[in-house]
Amino acid sequence: MSVPASQMWTTASYVIRQRLAGRKSYPFVLMLEPLFRCNLACAGCGKIQYPPHVLKRQLTPEECFRAVEECGAPTVAIPGGEPLMHPQIKEIVEGLVARKKYIYLCTNALLLEEKLHLFTPSKYLSFSVHVDGEREHHDFSVCREGGYDVAVRGIKAALAHGFRVTTNTTLFDGADPKSVRRFFDEMMELGVESMMLSPGYSYDKAPDQQHFLGRARTRRLFRAILSNRKRSWKFNMSPLFGEFLMGRRDFACTPWGMPTYNVFGWQKPCYLLQDGYADTFEELMRETAWSNYGTESGNPKCANCMVHSGYESSAVDYGFTTVRGFFGMAKAFLFSRYKDDYAQALLNEPVKPVHSYNPLVQIQVGGETEA
Repeated sequence: MSVPASQMWTTASYVIRQRLAGRKSYPFVLMLEPLFRCNLACAGCGKIQYPPHVLKRQLTPEECFRAVEECGAPTVAIPGGEPLMHPQIKEIVEGLVARKKYIYLCTNALLLEEKLHLFTPSKYLSFSVHVDGEREHHDFSVCREGGYDVAVRGIKAALAHGFRVTTNTTLFDGADPKSVRRFFDEMMELGVESMMLSPGYSYDKAPDQQHFLGRARTRRLFRAILSNRKRSWKFNMSPLFGEFLMGRRDFACTPWGMPTYNVFGWQKPCYLLQDGYADTFEELMRETAWSNYGTESGNPKCANCMVHSGYESSAVDYGFTTVRGFFGMAKAFLFSRYKDDYAQALLNEPVKPVHSYNPLVQIQVGGETEA
């Protein structure tokens, strides 16, 4: 099983309670960003492009706990920036574990071995390690030579100390489906619990604007990657969301499903777009013009988005609150190979290289750039 049974039950029962209470718009996962500061400067990331005075800001543990209690979601993802750079990350995680929240602490693993002693293994805590593919592709993606090897060492160390470990992978235009599938084998051989996938989103602030995927190319890429799959591959995402990425299903965006809280407040409307901030979660839900977002809205900023933060909550809600969705989810669990001759043919198509590795790496450290 890709996640512990207790976590799956907590999620399912939470979703059903929300619908029984008549709530159609509710949070599924809280995206809690305690800081934007990072020790990498990835070309596809828009989070670390803030000015130095913003990168120096960070949430206090008390602010994090208040946001978690306001939101009420059973799962908390802690992205950034690099959360392990937060001087009080130990207190934040301990407080969330005490509240019995399932935590995905997202990390590039550069500090993971050094910081492991701060944490205690728990069913509520998983290190979600950012790995964007095989060695060469990952190192290019994070703009750091040797980044893949550091991530693998961090994964091995965390597993050896009894921690839950998952991976999160963002795929961009030009990704080689065969390489991605080999990467799945590598991660499973390492012993990670499961893997999360998402297509890249075109942050306005991201330095590299050339390689973000459109929806048609996203479906083609994920059809090639996720069809004819091995039973050994375990994914940390709704199987219906996987089918959405493959073009087998269509969902409307539910940006309120994964609300974001950071140093500016509650971000409107979602983790990826910044159209203002709310002071409270209630204000976010009440005053955000949700109909202005998602592909159905015609908003050009949303035209090519198929990212998990907008669509996985849609898939989860459909799977647990409709008869067709429940049976579709059960079928996806039981028959997960997705045999597809056309997708197999896609794997044999030549892939045009879209990058060459640049060993001159720039690393963002506390708002300043070092070569």
